[in-house]
Amino acid sequence: MTDALDPAAMREQYRSTPLHETDLPAEPMEQFVHWFKDAAAGHLHEPNAMVVSTATPDGRPSSRTVLLKHFDDRGFVFYTNYTSRKGRELDANPYVSLLFPWHPLARQVIVAGTVARVGRDETAAYFRTRPHGSQLGAWASPQSSVIPSRQELLRRYEELEARYPAGQQVPVPPEWGGYRVTPETVEFWQGHENRLHDRLRYVRTEDEPAGWRVERLSP
Repeated sequence: MTDALDPAAMREQYRSTPLHETDLPAEPMEQFVHWFKDAAAGHLHEPNAMVVSTATPDGRPSSRTVLLKHFDDRGFVFYTNYTSRKGRELDANPYVSLLFPWHPLARQVIVAGTVARVGRDETAAYFRTRPHGSQLGAWASPQSSVIPSRQELLRRYEELEARYPAGQQVPVPPEWGGYRVTPETVEFWQGHENRLHDRLRYVRTEDEPAGWRVERLSP
């Protein structure tokens, strides 16, 4: 592979405004709102895309990109098939990590916490906002299962499309729904030149009035 690109030679010097402890609000979700707005205003492609990492009880990890669909003081919500690989792993081991890779801004947000399923009413309310085709897709795809071909997937979709034409309400699949990630730590990473990055991490604690302390990590 002599003609392959050499990733070791790929370098980027980040030039950004420093992030100081005094710049941060008392709670991480307020800071997340600030940076999420910056990512959206910067016209990043899918700023709500995040890498969700799970692990089996014996420590075998897996990661995939999922879209954040809601966040508030309680945490971060995404939706999936409960029988998918991530669903099975989360049911067996509720610890999870989220990574928001906002590379054009030289920023990352890294969340570690635990998950719980959202209520069926909340799941149904969100499902109704999805495009009709996405609703059918949730039924057509036995997520993470081995299938014989793409043609089989399309056949299942077409059968559902005939059963539930556009304009007709599609029921919520029983094996599909939301997870809410309750954060235990939230790290805000701001890139700088010479690898002197800012890494400020909120840690949940009962010792502070706001319930969080902020610590600086070495880059």
